[in-house]
This record gives sequence, structure tokens and C-alpha cells, in this order.
Amino acid sequence: MKQEKNKSYGHAIDCKNLTKVFDDFVAVDHINIGVKQGEIFGFLGPNGAGKSTTIRMLCGILTPSDGSGHVLGCDIVKESERIKEKIGYMSQRFNLYDDLTVNENLDFYGKVYLLPKNKLKERKEFVLEMAGLQGKERELTKNLSGAWKQRLVLGCAIIHEPEVVFLDEPTAGVDPISRRSFWDFLYQLSEQGTTFLVTTHYMDEAEHCHRIGFIFDGKIIARGTPDELKDKQMQGQVMEVECDHIDVAIDILEQLPVLDEVAMYGSLLHIVSKRTEEAKLKVASALKEHGIVLHRIEKITPSIEDVFVSLVAPHKRKMLKEVLGEN
Repeated sequence: MKQEKNKSYGHAIDCKNLTKVFDDFVAVDHINIGVKQGEIFGFLGPNGAGKSTTIRMLCGILTPSDGSGHVLGCDIVKESERIKEKIGYMSQRFNLYDDLTVNENLDFYGKVYLLPKNKLKERKEFVLEMAGLQGKERELTKNLSGAWKQRLVLGCAIIHEPEVVFLDEPTAGVDPISRRSFWDFLYQLSEQGTTFLVTTHYMDEAEHCHRIGFIFDGKIIARGTPDELKDKQMQGQVMEVECDHIDVAIDILEQLPVLDEVAMYGSLLHIVSKRTEEAKLKVASALKEHGIVLHRIEKITPSIEDVFVSLVAPHKRKMLKEVLGEN
């Protein structure tokens, strides 16, 4: 059932210079976001970067210290109660009632949103089919696997057919296969007109978003489609290094001036340099000097995580200099 889009506003989510200060701590620092209708916008950053605080302001839960924001054309300060009626919200702490069945949880949240009986019946059928929960209606929620619970949580968040859904770390603690299945579910809803703003610290999930905003230390440091970010934001060539004793190797390679970044990726290392051929020679020489066997070093296409590491590094260096009192 495709939603009719409201034409009275431009972006489904729009904020300008949105800021939140707690005492002397700037949690969100003058950020600007515009999310189109039907778009999945990924809001990426490490824990503590300001993602959840931003969502709470956009949902009308927290009052901004400065700036402005609109969701579905409603002012997040002046019309916060109206916004709450029109959106869906799901966080990693979204609670289901374990002693209720799937059906009873959907009934409960439908009634919370004051859905008429006929509409609730229609929406339950939609959610059960879309989430693949048909046949599990009488199952106690506590007996569902983590992946099925996650789908039910999202179903409860969209039972009232919101045009915009905020998902705050919705896949935290969920296995990779279940996360992929969850994103397939989001695609289906997006194609039907639902707008999503998704916060996550899983960089691989960014590949599934239409557009991405990177946030670090309360500031937006880059935005664009995954391809745009990989094409335009990487400063230098990414190379993958396979060698023995990577815990020792990373310390050695971090001392090489020719390398801009060195990061661990599972059992491999990713390095970034603007001088590729020189970097290869220097890496091979440094590892050999320390008795570490180099199995291979080759150029690769950067991942979103590579881009994020590259973008964050200058900010981390600046923060370190400020802490040390350097100019």
C-alpha cells in the first residue's frame, strides 16, 4: 500500500544549525541535515558523536539550544506533540512486552496510536506480511529469536503508518545475517514512500543508505551518497596489507611518514598514502627490517569505513594538539 506524499513541505526532515549544549558540553554543534521523502539517510559516527541527541531533538523529545528543525513541515520546538503523532521511532531500547504474543503487541501499539478497529486490522496484516511474521501471530514474544523480535519492534513502530521513521542504532547487538535481512525490510518500506533516518556506528551499513552524513565530535564532517564519498573524500590511495604479527606491524607502519593512515581490519591492515609506489617500498622494507613476513600489499577500492577513518584522522590530530596545548 503506497503512501500519499504530503506536498506542502520540501524535505521530510530539515534542520539548520541545530545545536544542543549540556552545561559546558556541546553535544551537537550547528549541524545541517536535509532528508528527502522516501530516502534512507544514514547518520554515521562513533558512540558519543551526537547521533542520538540529534534524533531526540528532531523527535521533539529534547529542546535545541540553538538552530531550527522541521519534520514533515512541523517545527520541532513549537509543534513537538504534533510531530510525535506523525512519526515512528525505534531505538535499541525500544521495549516489547515479552509476556504478550506478536498479535497482542501489535494490538497494544495500534491502540496507543488510536487506530480505529478496521484500520488496525488492515495495518496488522500489512506488518505481518511485510515483516515475514505470518504464522507467528500467537507466538509469545519472549520465545522469538533476536532477528524476529527486531522485525516486530519495527512493525510496532510503523503500525500507525508514519511517513518518517527514526531508527536509533536499531541493529546494535544483532548478527550480520539478521542485519542484512533487516535492511531488506527497510528497502521495501522506503520503496513505498517511508522516509528513514538511521543512526549507526556500523560502517558497513552505510553502503545500504541512499545518502550518508558523517558526524564526529558533534559536527557533520561529510555528506553524500556512498559512491560520492568514496570518490571525492578519500585523500590518497587505500592499500590492503597482509602480513604476520599485525599487532606489531601496525605500530611499525604508523611511524612511516609516507603513510597518511594505518588501520586494522580484522586480520589485515589498511594503509593510505598519496605516494603509492613509494609507500609499497617503504612498507616492505620496514617490515623486513623487523623480521615480519609480508604476504601481499595491493591497491583496493576504499570502503565507507576507510573514508570515515580518513576524514576523522585530521580532527583527532587537531583535538590532540589542543589537549597538549600545541599550536
